[in-house]
Amino acid sequence: MYKVLELPRDTDTRPLREALWAHRIGHRFTESENGYTLWLADLEQREALMDLLERWRRGDAIMPEGKRRMPNAAGAASLATPFYLAPVTAACVALSLVVFGLMAVFGDLVIAMLAIVPLGVSNGSLVTMPLGEALASGQVWRLLSPAFLHFGWMHLIFNMLWLWYFGRQIEALQGSRQILMLVLVSGIGANLAQYATGTVLFGGMSGVDYALLGYVWLMSRRAPHSGFFVPQMLVVFMLGWMVFTMTGFAGTVGFGNVANEAHVGGLAVGLVLGWYYSERARRR
Repeated sequence: MYKVLELPRDTDTRPLREALWAHRIGHRFTESENGYTLWLADLEQREALMDLLERWRRGDAIMPEGKRRMPNAAGAASLATPFYLAPVTAACVALSLVVFGLMAVFGDLVIAMLAIVPLGVSNGSLVTMPLGEALASGQVWRLLSPAFLHFGWMHLIFNMLWLWYFGRQIEALQGSRQILMLVLVSGIGANLAQYATGTVLFGGMSGVDYALLGYVWLMSRRAPHSGFFVPQMLVVFMLGWMVFTMTGFAGTVGFGNVANEAHVGGLAVGLVLGWYYSERARRR
């Protein structure tokens, strides 16, 4: 990363941050007692960055055409802002919230519709249909839909935080098609990894989150000019958490059953894709 400039603490950097993401200029802001420091990931983008900074200082429009900031009477960010800055990532978050709300209203009906296989109860026992039969009957959405099931507020909040953190970065730097592909492939891969263990009642976006972690980490390490960045301590924390939930101690302290195989499967998918795309970036 290359240091560009320092800004006072009372500077509103949000419009500049949004514009940098919209222009896909790899960057990072750090904060200290003196203010904010702007870092540039790729020196080849320095000219574009300096031009954007000059227009920002003059008060000119800095968002690309078609991505103008949406005004808000209170001066706060519009609720629609995430959808034009990172539409796919925001849509995944919104869909997860909608499913969570439907689960609160309709309960097990939603789970039965979105679980990896159709579920039912017969004589007090859980009855399931094999995945192959479900797919043959046209229920192909079940390969991905468990990723949108969350079984508590903490489960939902943490998964959405990591999805937004990693997904927005990928979508800003590589576009909506790339993050859509990553969510689909890693979501299906994580779900199949968990189903392979014989588990049918599971859900959550954590498998996708670990895939995005692996992807961003490899891109930042193997192709630093790409603009990707993830704090090393965050990588250590998330990997440590994954190992912790694999132990029996996690259940005894109230974390319940965790889809560990989905975490591992998602991470494996993210690392494979991260290696492939970072190699392409290095060759370019």
